[in-house]
Amino acid sequence: MLLKLLQTQTDAAQAAANSEPVEKSLSIIELITSGGLAGQLIIAVLFVLLIIACYIYFERLFAIKAASKVDANFMNQIKDHVSNGKIEAAQLLCAQLNTPVSRLIGKGISRIGKPLADINTAIENAGRLEIYGLEKNVSILATISGAAPMIGFLGTVVGMILAIFELANSGGTIQMDVLAGGLYTAMTTTVAGLIVGIVAYIAYNHLVVRTDKVVYQMEANSLEFLDHLNEPT
Repeated sequence: MLLKLLQTQTDAAQAAANSEPVEKSLSIIELITSGGLAGQLIIAVLFVLLIIACYIYFERLFAIKAASKVDANFMNQIKDHVSNGKIEAAQLLCAQLNTPVSRLIGKGISRIGKPLADINTAIENAGRLEIYGLEKNVSILATISGAAPMIGFLGTVVGMILAIFELANSGGTIQMDVLAGGLYTAMTTTVAGLIVGIVAYIAYNHLVVRTDKVVYQMEANSLEFLDHLNEPT
C-alpha cells in the first residue's frame, strides 16, 4: 500500500508538472499570419498605405526644403537691378534661382510698367499656383490618416464576426485555437490601422507647417518687392 501510494503521488506530481502552462512567445509575423486570410488582406492594404504615405512625405519634404532655400542677398540684388533699370538682369537672376520666391518676383518684374494693382494681381495668381505645387499629394496623407484606422476597425469587425461564427457552430464545444484566429484578426488589424493613421497624421501636419513657412516667405518677399516699386523715384 505504501509503495502504491508513493507511486500515485509521483504520477500526480508528474501530471501537475506536465500541465503547467508553457510561456509562448509570439513574433509579429506569427501574429499577422495567425489572423487568417481576412486579417492578412487588411494588413497588406494597410502596409501599402504606409508605403504610399512614407513616399509622399519624403518626396514633399525634400521638395519643400528645396523651395525654402532663398539667398539672403536676393532681394537686395533685385532692388538694385530694378532701381538701375536693369530689368533683364533682374529677370535673369530670378530664372537662375528658380525657386517659388524667385518665380513670384520674376512674375512681378515682367509686369513692370503696368499699374501696381496689376502687378499685385499677377503675383497673387502666381502665388496660388506655387502653393498648389507645394501642396501636391499632401491631401492624400490626410486621407490615409483618416482611412487607415477605419480599415483597421473593419478588420476588427470581421475578426469578431469570425469569432462569433465559430462560437455559434461549436455545438457547445469551444475550440480556443479556432476562436483565437478571429480575435487575432480583430486585434492585429486595429493596431496596424492605428499605427498607419498616426504616422500619416504626423507626416501631414509636419508638411503643412513646412509649407506655411514657405508661403510666409513668399508673401514677405512679394510685399518687399511691391513696396520697393511703390517708393517715390
